[in-house]
Amino acid sequence: MNYVEALEWLYGLSARGVRLELDRMRGAVAERGHPESAVPVVHVAGTNGKGSVCAMVERALREAGYRTGRFASPHLHRFAERVSIGGAPLPESEVAERLSDIRQAMPALPPLTFFEVSALMAFEAFRDHQCDVAVVEVGLGGRLDATNVVRSPAVSVITRIAKDHTKILGDTLGAIAHEKAGILRPDVPAVIGAREPEARAAIEAELQRHGTDGWWIGEDFEGEAVLPDGPLPFDAPGRARLRVGEDTADFPLGLRGEFQAENAAIARAALERLAAGSFAIPSVAIREGLENVAWPGRLEVVRDGGRQVVFDCGHNPDGCEAFGAFLRRRERPGPVVLLFGAMADKDHAGMLAPFDDLVDQRIYAVPPMPRAPDDLSVFQTVRPGDVAPTVMEGLSRARAAAGERGTLLVAGSIFLVQAVRAAVLGLRSDPPIAM
Repeated sequence: MNYVEALEWLYGLSARGVRLELDRMRGAVAERGHPESAVPVVHVAGTNGKGSVCAMVERALREAGYRTGRFASPHLHRFAERVSIGGAPLPESEVAERLSDIRQAMPALPPLTFFEVSALMAFEAFRDHQCDVAVVEVGLGGRLDATNVVRSPAVSVITRIAKDHTKILGDTLGAIAHEKAGILRPDVPAVIGAREPEARAAIEAELQRHGTDGWWIGEDFEGEAVLPDGPLPFDAPGRARLRVGEDTADFPLGLRGEFQAENAAIARAALERLAAGSFAIPSVAIREGLENVAWPGRLEVVRDGGRQVVFDCGHNPDGCEAFGAFLRRRERPGPVVLLFGAMADKDHAGMLAPFDDLVDQRIYAVPPMPRAPDDLSVFQTVRPGDVAPTVMEGLSRARAAAGERGTLLVAGSIFLVQAVRAAVLGLRSDPPIAM
């Protein structure tokens, strides 16, 4: 199969849906020689922030001289972005070759889902490229996520806990945290970035059950944004004061947003726990990793003619609240226009409320996805706005409303961010393959 044919086959597996259990994945990795055990893993779960933490940890490990692998989901423009080696996505030819090999082996494997095949491909790539360490992001939950076949990670990380995917993970912070804490293992150091008492109680119960040593945000480590007085330009670099134990220092951050201070603290704590084990990670590598990290589509500021565009994939109320907090500290020359879209199963009111009093106009659009709302007036019932029939029409209207001196915010669904970012920056995305 070539790359497009491989994706057509892989995306066809999405018809099997989300089936959270580990028996299929355990059978698959056993049949394929246990690739998940070939490379030390930093395993990261959480509701928000896990992608940023993974990006920071991976970049710092690279700065320390390690050959890194990274598994992330979902991708922004190309499926190949999900698996990277040394900071670079797998070549499309290699993705096609690996998926073809797995497809040929499918008669001997359990009936794997889209995500399970993706994770299996990642583990095999890390093994075959002889990575020194892999940073693996949980897809959904943790306890029954396909990545949780990793039996003994080098360190387990849980980031911020918030309500998302409640129909699958539960509708309380305690229930959700219990699912995330399923990645914890006996005798494996853990770094916990959850602050909410209900979430912490659920995680603490799992730590005690495993006899696992946990480092907690607010106790063993901490992070706070360092901000000058007055509003900042949108593209101003970030800075954070990070403490691990008794050691406190200021760090420049490559990722924007005051909330990234917390993610940077989690990343630094995870790296310090690795350094206390078998990894040599100089302090300068942590500093350079946090400063040089990039994570497209996460409070990313670009120019579009004279206007500025801010992309953010905050796909739940907690993420949108973080975006709103960022906006309140920024200079807003000219009109501010929000181009927003979200899937039908999301909390639209919770996602739109954080932009109250921060935007001059709202325009709603979503790509044609199976999970998209049938009628975009569902957004208008929550907050007044203009409905566009297509994403490109929404972009055209948003550009006109922002003018040449204004600011365009693109937020909500990652599918919306992907489509608009590709159009604004002239990027190539994967061929549209229905999921």
